Amino acid sequence: MSEEPTASGPATAAKPKRPAIKRPPSARRRAREFALQGLYEWLIAASDAGAVDAHVREQEGFDKCDTAHFDALLHGCIAEAADIDAVLARHVDRKTTQLSPVEHGVLMIGVYELTHCIDIPYKVAINEAVELAKSYGGTDGHKYVNGVLDKAAADLRPVEVQAARKR
Repeated sequence: MSEEPTASGPATAAKPKRPAIKRPPSARRRAREFALQGLYEWLIAASDAGAVDAHVREQEGFDKCDTAHFDALLHGCIAEAADIDAVLARHVDRKTTQLSPVEHGVLMIGVYELTHCIDIPYKVAINEAVELAKSYGGTDGHKYVNGVLDKAAADLRPVEVQAARKR
């Protein structure tokens, strides 16, 4: 059954939506995904950072990630875990040891990037963490990650956050 033109105008047929073009993940996003894998293993098994690193590098597709960013994230998060957890403790509603290992790892990556990767805008760091949580975390984990990192960003990058909120 087709729609007929009416006095108010021509028939309106539903326009088919163009399929979204699925781009492969960027090298940085892949680095974050592999770093999350490594942090998950480190949080669960308390493995040595070197062993975790070696295991992650064996994964399929690792060659397509930004290895420098991966190294910074994985080794930086592990080396600074206590400092990162201290930042998180100000913004989470429970001990970081009680967080799901996925959300904990995602939050660690987010705080690390907010602290050390000043070339990455704070909104991008938060969004990337939220996307990781959507892909790998629990049902509403991404909402939790977003809220925690939004508060952490206000502490870690106050000038950038204030400027963005005034716009």
